[in-house]
Amino acid sequence: MTPGYRPSLVESRYMNEVSTEELQAFKAAFFRALAHPVRIRILELLVKGEKNVLELQETLGVDQPVVSQQLAVLRANKIVTGRKEGVSVRYAVRDPLIAELLDTARRIFNNHLVGTQDLLRQLRLEHRRR
Repeated sequence: MTPGYRPSLVESRYMNEVSTEELQAFKAAFFRALAHPVRIRILELLVKGEKNVLELQETLGVDQPVVSQQLAVLRANKIVTGRKEGVSVRYAVRDPLIAELLDTARRIFNNHLVGTQDLLRQLRLEHRRR
């Protein structure tokens, strides 16, 4: 934009919509990057400290190509970083807030499970009354 230019109301609304759409797309891509059980487990391990592929593979009990593939997704989405150390690469979470995100998600899932357990108890009681 040129200095002193002020967008019209229509242009301003369009720019806000594009920004909002881009932000929503970014958020969706971020959560898609987390949407795999192995990637979640990798992150749970990496929030505790750096690990290389072999360490992750041994802890997870999955093949090396699976670990590497999932790390590639996390790296592409800038969720983890890699640091070369000799012939291997040490991986770490890029933002320590990932630990808080995982903890918050764990608490949400726990609340959901508690609610489900309560519902099951109510269903059992209802079934016994019949």
